[in-house]
Amino acid sequence: MNPATAPNVNKGLIVYVVIAIVALLLLKMLWPFYSVPTGSRGVVTQFGRIVGIENEGLAILPPWQKLAIFSIRAEQANIDNAGGSTSDTQPVSVSLTVRYSIMTDKVAEVYEKYSHNGDLSSYVQTATQEVFKAVTARYSAPDLISERAKVSADINSALQAKLSLYGAQVINIDMRNFEFSESYMHAINDKVTQEQLRLAAENRLKTVEAEQKQKVAVAEAEAAAVRARADGDAYANLKVATAQAEALKVQNSALAQNKDVLELRRIEVERVKAERWNGQLPQNVYAGAPIPFFTPAGH
Repeated sequence: MNPATAPNVNKGLIVYVVIAIVALLLLKMLWPFYSVPTGSRGVVTQFGRIVGIENEGLAILPPWQKLAIFSIRAEQANIDNAGGSTSDTQPVSVSLTVRYSIMTDKVAEVYEKYSHNGDLSSYVQTATQEVFKAVTARYSAPDLISERAKVSADINSALQAKLSLYGAQVINIDMRNFEFSESYMHAINDKVTQEQLRLAAENRLKTVEAEQKQKVAVAEAEAAAVRARADGDAYANLKVATAQAEALKVQNSALAQNKDVLELRRIEVERVKAERWNGQLPQNVYAGAPIPFFTPAGH
């Protein structure tokens, strides 16, 4: 290479490089293709003014417009020790986690007024504190514990209305246990203990009552069985007596109708006595006493 031409070559190279850089800068400035990622919206501005919202995917813009990526994904706001007071003036606190997202039709409004990236955690924390105070003021301390599900639903409903002013919607609320003052917690524990003892005593009483009822039922059944047996025996005896009376009645009737039957029985008795007599006469005979088997003349 001719030394005289070397400076011209260097100058030419520098010019090419400068031209390339300028071209790249112009290309970058005039590049019309943009990409909006999933879970986002593209806020299109023109000289600082919002002129449109691009959905996910490819966006083609003229060089005088800019595209800002705005997230509509679920976000999370942590509220530690949100404080309030119950209707019976008991201080109470709770920790909450609120999951929320920006409503898609409110992206331009939120971008313009509150956030350029969709983060509203500071607004959510403040709104949650206010809602918690308002809701807990409607409940007594015991009701706040016993109606936890209803309290959570009230907080959710009130927070939905509150966050809608900021263009956000509540996805869900995770609420941890309520915390009261130490003295009140002791009182609650004592009350729970007393309630458990009362229930245990009631259960024991119900058991004793059930056992007594069972014993009464058994005794009544046994008494009924005894009465049944007595009634059966009495009925049987009555039937036997009735049968015997009927037999005697029949015999008496037969005897009354036939005198010879009575005489026949008397003869049978005398015959039995004769068969059993040993041939000895009585040692002592009293006046008028009959002598066995001695029949006076004429009889």
